[in-house]
Amino acid sequence: MADKMDTEWHRKDWVKVRGVPIVWPFTPNWERIDHFRAREDDIVIATYPKSGTTWMSEIVDAVLNDGDIEKCQRDVIFQKVPMLEFCVPGAVPPGSELLNSLSSPRRVKTHLPISLFPKSFWDMNCKIIYVARNPKDVAVSFYHFDTMNNLHPWPGAREEYVEKFLRGNVGYGPWGTHVKEFWALRQKRNILYLFYEDMLEDPKREIRKVMTFLGKDLSEDVLDKICLHTSFKAMKENPTTNYTPLSSAIMDQSVSPFMRKGICGDWKSHFTVSQSERFDEYYQNEMAGSDLSFRFMV
Repeated sequence: MADKMDTEWHRKDWVKVRGVPIVWPFTPNWERIDHFRAREDDIVIATYPKSGTTWMSEIVDAVLNDGDIEKCQRDVIFQKVPMLEFCVPGAVPPGSELLNSLSSPRRVKTHLPISLFPKSFWDMNCKIIYVARNPKDVAVSFYHFDTMNNLHPWPGAREEYVEKFLRGNVGYGPWGTHVKEFWALRQKRNILYLFYEDMLEDPKREIRKVMTFLGKDLSEDVLDKICLHTSFKAMKENPTTNYTPLSSAIMDQSVSPFMRKGICGDWKSHFTVSQSERFDEYYQNEMAGSDLSFRFMV
């Protein structure tokens, strides 16, 4: 796999799919995404990158398994909740192919924006759980992720990266478009829209929302067990959720751990005053005319 990575997919630039920057090796045979056949009981975990995707994926799996932690540890997270668009041709099978082999109800992970969402998810009225996170913390986390993920182009200096992020020249395009379009659809479609900051503030409250959305009725003791199992500390130490089984040719955790801090407000340790002000201006422009709002500290 390492040779394949080094020769073909290592640190290639984004490829635009209908104007959206996508990870290079994900893009061949994009028809597999456009024509993906959803099932009516699929549960989709959708986020902009670095917004709590793995956290929510494990929560959903735990809720569906009624808090049975042994069942939750049956496989690594990227096998039991496959990323729809993921693919490294010749090295890692497409996520869409893995999903086709799974029994229902499937858990589907994706970062795709509305413009690239497979039509069949809407046609089948699939349940979609969307998690959004404030852009300052997303940008910091995304930068660290790009430094350790060899499928992504090298992010460059932090100062340059801030400007790339604000222009939407990062994987999956502009943050603002992504979070706003799902927000606008939340009452028209089968979407539960949650916030990373709320999950940090009161995880049991937010897990209860997931439970209700998925049609489950779990006891308080089971919810407590799920809270403990999906805490950042537990997931960071758990090889089925911390991505350590994935080849270092893809994610080199000696550069930066996949699960780094899991907090709100880490941006204060990274941004200069001027960078924070640039983000504030960007945020105000993006949220103008919308009732969507974010917290930058919890």
